[in-house]
Parts: sequence; structure tokens; C-alpha cells
Amino acid sequence: MFKKTKFRYNPETLTYEKVVVGWGERLLKTLLFIAPSVVIGFLLMFVFSSWFKSPKEIALEKEIAILKAQVNNNNSAIALYDEVINDIIKRDNEIYRVIFNAEPFNRNIGTGGTNELDFSHLEGYDISKQLIENSKKLKLLEKKIYAQSLSFDEIIKLAKEKEDMLASIPAIQPIANKDLTRMASGYGWRDDPIYHTPRMHWGLDFTANTGTNVYATGNGTVVSCEQKMWGYGNSIIIDHGYGYKTRYAHLSAFNVKPGDKVKRGQIIGFVGSTGKSTAPHLHYEVEKKGKKVNPIHYFHSDLTDEEYEKMLEISISTNQSFD
Repeated sequence: MFKKTKFRYNPETLTYEKVVVGWGERLLKTLLFIAPSVVIGFLLMFVFSSWFKSPKEIALEKEIAILKAQVNNNNSAIALYDEVINDIIKRDNEIYRVIFNAEPFNRNIGTGGTNELDFSHLEGYDISKQLIENSKKLKLLEKKIYAQSLSFDEIIKLAKEKEDMLASIPAIQPIANKDLTRMASGYGWRDDPIYHTPRMHWGLDFTANTGTNVYATGNGTVVSCEQKMWGYGNSIIIDHGYGYKTRYAHLSAFNVKPGDKVKRGQIIGFVGSTGKSTAPHLHYEVEKKGKKVNPIHYFHSDLTDEEYEKMLEISISTNQSFD
């Protein structure tokens, strides 16, 4: 086919002249021809997208629904975890109070609040409020768990101290059980064997043969091995810590020296009759926080109920001491 040629009549020259179309005019005509098609296309796409969803949109909507459900589940889980940690804290406080006789751990140290935290990165979403709330709860829960871990560290420390304390407090007889019936005098007012006048007897007297083993009644450190011609004679003082000291007097010989660390049940010396003594025996004293107390209450680890009752009966009977 031949390209169609257009002519235009020129009245001045009275001739027909060929019409020449420029590139600008051609482009404008092309755009005017295409524009309606483009507008119609956009309108069709808008209508289609309003009524129909693409596979990608469907997948995104499913993902959003799953995430919302997960946020709700997290909220429930956080509430459960918080309830559990609060129960642990309650039990922990009972351990401090009942077992260790200590004040509950201060969990407010270094935990602070959540007002100073920045959650701006969670704003601008449909569920922003819930996301921020969950994040605050998680931060508080994290701080509670951290504080509780510190509390457990303190419990371990207290338990070790408690174990050491239980091993250190005087709790056994300084003389073997076979000599229990030979305890001659108890704690309290007794007749002095030398002056025959009433005087306070600050310990218990165990009669035994010279050379009978004398045992440390608790873990501790030997602070003194005294040698006197009168009074306690040869005596050992042990510092058990936690405010407790014990004295073992009228010994015939020592088996330890000052500075030695001793364990409960360890032989520290031997029965004798040195110092102000009328017969071989052991004079035993217990001191608590600087005050002498009745040793009868510190034999709970190696006596049966019957043996303890018998010793108690002997200790409170009025008789003459051996020193």
C-alpha cells in the first residue's frame, strides 16, 4: 500500500501544496490516541483490585492473621510466666524467712521500670498498643528473672553458711556416751568442793579416768591452750564462730595447739585433774555471744531422747561440783 499523502490549497498561490506533519504533532497525536487506553486500563485495574485479591495479598493477609494470633498467645504466655515467677518469689521468701531466719532478698535493686525504655519502633501498626504492652511486660519479666537469679545466688551463699554454722555450733558430748552416767555435776548453783560454800557452776562436770579422750563438740579454731596451777588448770578454748566458744578444763594433756583448725568429734585433749580439781574429770562450758549458757542444751546430735532425758535429770540434781 501507498502512504497516504495530504494536500492543502494555498489561496495566495492558487495551488495545492503538500502537507508536511512535524514530529511534535505526530507525538501529540500518538499520545492522544494512547491516553484513553491508559486511563481505561488504570480504571479496569482499580476495579479489579477492589473486587479481587492477588495471591500475594492473600498470603500477606494470612501472615498478618497468624502474627496477630501469635501476639495474643504471647500475651497469655507472659501472664502465665509472670504468675510462675511470682510464685517462685513467694516460695523463695519463705525459704529466707523460715529456713535461714533472714530477711527476704531485696529484688528492687537495679530492676527499675519500663518508662525509660523506647518503644517508638513498634508504633504505627494496627496492633502497636498490644505490641508495646507485651514488650513492657517482657522487660519487667526479664528483670524479675534476673533479680531472682541474684536471690538464688544469695540462697546458695546462705546455705553454705548454714551448713558451716550447723557443723560449728556445739552439738555433741565432749566425753563418749559410755561415760554419760558418770556426769557428776550440772550447770547452776553447786557446793564448792574446797570451800564448801554455794557458788555458780558455769559448766558440766564429766567424771572419767585420767587419759580419757576429750572431743571437740563443733568445728572451730583453737584460740587458747592454758596451763594454770589453779582454777581451770590445763584448759582448751575453741572459737566456733557465730558467737560460740567452748572450754574444756582440768586436762591431763593437750592434743592440739593454738591456731589449729578442729572438726567436731576430733580428739583435742585428755581427761585429768589439774588446777582446782578434787578428782579426774572434764569441766565443760559453752559460751554464746559472750555469755555462758547451760551446755545441756547442746547435745542434740549424739543422744537419743531417753539419753538426753537421763542427762538432763543428772544435770539438774543438786550435788557438789568437782572444781
